[in-house]
Amino acid sequence: MKFGKTENTESIDFRLPADNSKTAEILKQNDRNKPLSVYVGCAKWNKQDLKNFYPRGTKDELTYYSRQFNSIELNATFYNMPKPQQVITWRDKTPDGFRFFPKINQMISHIRRLNNAEMLTEEYCDSIIQFEEKLGMVFLQLHDNFGPKNFDLLANYVDKFPKAIPLAVELRNTEWFNNESVSAKVYQLLETHGATNILVDTAGRRDLLHMRLTTPKAFIRYVGANNPESDRVRLDCWIERLKIWVDLGLRDVYFFVHQNIEMESPFLSAYFIEKLNCEFGLSLQIPKLITTESQNGELFTSS
Repeated sequence: MKFGKTENTESIDFRLPADNSKTAEILKQNDRNKPLSVYVGCAKWNKQDLKNFYPRGTKDELTYYSRQFNSIELNATFYNMPKPQQVITWRDKTPDGFRFFPKINQMISHIRRLNNAEMLTEEYCDSIIQFEEKLGMVFLQLHDNFGPKNFDLLANYVDKFPKAIPLAVELRNTEWFNNESVSAKVYQLLETHGATNILVDTAGRRDLLHMRLTTPKAFIRYVGANNPESDRVRLDCWIERLKIWVDLGLRDVYFFVHQNIEMESPFLSAYFIEKLNCEFGLSLQIPKLITTESQNGELFTSS
C-alpha cells in the first residue's frame, strides 16, 4: 500500500491522538452484554503479494488464507466490478465465520465521484449481497482530492445506499478534519445513517488519524512502514486504545493490516492477533507463517 508511504520514520510521532469526546458517547450506547467480536485480516490473498505466506504446493490461495485469518479487506472489488457468480465462488471457498469487507468499485468512488452512480451501485450491491452471512461491511474509500465541497454528493450517496448493507466510509482529504464545523457536519451525517467512520493509521499521513467513531464499531486500516520495531510499537498502542474502548462498550472490531511491502502483512498480523488473544482472552486463529530461512516450506506459528 503506497498511500502514506514515507522513507523516514524516525521523526514521526506515532502516538495515537486523544479520543474525540463523542467517541465515548457512541460506545456507551452499545449493549455491554454482547460478546467481543474481532476480525483481523490482510488486504489481499494472492501469492504474488503475500510471498512467504503460502506453503509450497498450495492449490488455492483463498481456501488456505481463510483458514489462517477470519477476514479479508477485499480490494479486488475496487479494481474490477464483481460479478455475482464470482462472489459466490469466493464465499463458498471460505469456512463458516469468515467475513469479507469489500471496497466499493472505483467507477463509483473515483471515476464517477459519486455522481450519477445509482445504476453502478445497484450492480455492485447485487453482487456483494451474494456473500450472504459472510459479508462483514462494505467500505467506500474516496479520493484524497474529494473534499468538503463535495459534501452534498456524499450526503446523497450515503442517504440512498441500501440500508440492508453495512457501510463504512474513508475520507482522505485533510479538509474534512481541519475545520471543526465541517468535521462535525460529516460525522453527524455518518451517525444519522449508521455509517461507520474508518480510522486510518499510516506513517506518512498523521493528519488523517482521528479517533472519532460514528457507530459503536471500530473499522481500522493500519499501514505499517516495514519497520519491525516501530510497527509493533504502534500495534501495541492500538491494543491499549482498544482496551479503553472495550471498557466503554466497544464490541465489534475490524482491523486490517497493510504494509508498503505487503508480504510482511501476515507476520505483523500474527503479532497483533497474539496480543489480542492475550489481552482480551480471545482464541483467534494465529496464522501459520513460513520462515524466510526455510528452504523446504516448513511452517512455524509466530510467538
